[in-house]
Amino acid sequence: MVTELPQPTSTTARVFDLIVVGAGINGLGIARDAAARGLSVALVEKDDFCSGVSAWSGRLIHGGLRYLEHGEVALVRESLRERERLFRLAPHLVKPVSLLMPFYKRNKRPSWLIRMGMIAYDVLSFDKKSPSHKILSTADVTARFSGMEKSGLGGSALFTDGQVEYAERLCVELAVAARADGALILTHSEVTELVIENGQATGVRYTDLITGEAGKLRGRVVMNAAGPWVDWLLGNPSDASLAPAAAKRHIGGSKGTHIVVDPFPGAPTDVVYYESQSDQRLVLVIPWMGRFLIGCTDTLFNAEPDSARATVGEVDYLLTEANALMPNAGLTRESVLFTYSGVRPLPYAPGIPEWKIPRSHIIFDHKKENKAKLFSIISGKLTTYRQLAEDAVNIALRDLGRPKSASPTRGLPFPGASTDNFASFRAQFLSTKIVEADTAVRLIDMYGTRAEQIVALVQKDGALGERFDPSSPAIAAELLFAIDSEAARTMTDVLARRILLAFEPDHGLLGAARAAEILGGRLGWSAEEQEKQIAEYAVWLDHLAVPASISGASAASPVLER
Repeated sequence: MVTELPQPTSTTARVFDLIVVGAGINGLGIARDAAARGLSVALVEKDDFCSGVSAWSGRLIHGGLRYLEHGEVALVRESLRERERLFRLAPHLVKPVSLLMPFYKRNKRPSWLIRMGMIAYDVLSFDKKSPSHKILSTADVTARFSGMEKSGLGGSALFTDGQVEYAERLCVELAVAARADGALILTHSEVTELVIENGQATGVRYTDLITGEAGKLRGRVVMNAAGPWVDWLLGNPSDASLAPAAAKRHIGGSKGTHIVVDPFPGAPTDVVYYESQSDQRLVLVIPWMGRFLIGCTDTLFNAEPDSARATVGEVDYLLTEANALMPNAGLTRESVLFTYSGVRPLPYAPGIPEWKIPRSHIIFDHKKENKAKLFSIISGKLTTYRQLAEDAVNIALRDLGRPKSASPTRGLPFPGASTDNFASFRAQFLSTKIVEADTAVRLIDMYGTRAEQIVALVQKDGALGERFDPSSPAIAAELLFAIDSEAARTMTDVLARRILLAFEPDHGLLGAARAAEILGGRLGWSAEEQEKQIAEYAVWLDHLAVPASISGASAASPVLER
């Protein structure tokens, strides 16, 4: 069992082997790998774990079938290998899921091409345990997915990939593991300066955005894993009007938007991978947390990444394509419960359509810019974060003059998977009667084997079994666990990225006052601070907003209209 360790207290006297900026999936993966290999590591993040693009993906752990179309065979093989590894090392969070890719006469991609892609996908995933693809007849696919458009349908491919419904929890567990190996992790701490001395990166200056205190971290190697903020951190923001004339641009951000709807007539039970009729991009309909995630778009985005929000045009595009696939669904603007948008940190590639830009990761060495020991992470995928991290730490070891070593993360289970047989552990956990049955299911699915620690809190203090939100089986013990064991510092950290009530129908608002009271008791919040925390969470919910010009948005969720 992983034990969470207290954080080191000194941030100035110590010189770290590696400083990582950014606590998305890549930054956390690098911190975990480096700490596991014995390096002294500090990670600094201006917001919280998984507060950027890592949270706004389609939440699939996939091989990247469409990358074959662009000849990225090595990336597909890497993705499929890492997918299988996550099935094994994080079985509570990453699970196999079936996908359908229908053959329509109107598709730009003919059925024979998709069949060839399926064969290649199977060959490249030769070490998988999941079944190989199947080709379903028209009758078989419509029996499986009754709501799909039947005109021009000539069957479908059926194959397996992975899904991580709770991408935030994947990031949190990486942080827990890194801390257990001694990494210093500072959240809500914005880097204000990359310290460059004699042509070499030697650390960062930062400001704690909660306390206002300024600090400095000293390090031998600095990894800029700020995702779509890479250029902003370097002082070269994507907005050319804010950048120096000679600034080199590394990121060509592409915005992806998803919409979330309730179950509808004829909804699929599988993920559906569908060629859009307007631009031949691939649109996905994904069962997710009892509802459906539909996405996504792919448009150039140069503004500050956190400002990315869904537009009316994007919502209409996704609704149009979903209804073309499922004509009886009757999805309208009023069907949209909430939306989210994120900016992919793709390489800057002017003149190339966003959806054609390679997704392989790049670890850019700034040595030629007279900034030795500074590296920037560009691009990358949720699925392949671990390989990216291994590559980054290998580079850090090289620059530190240390011998290269095999990454232990190739076989290290996630903290919530500390058992030889997760299925057996899950069954045994669900047989306990300490918490109600639906709460037990929630705990095991979100926390894995660490659910035992939450139940232990309830055993010690029965009051922590309280359901503080009348619409959710979440319990008070989870709130304290988020603070004490998972480094949450704000109510938004807890509701949006630890216990994930933000994505439930009421977004946790019905229980917000009680949650603030419980959290405040642990953190010493006054009544005024509790109200402030609730208000800040309500502001954060704008990330999930339905565009205000869509009529009826307020009827579904008043807080999420903008």
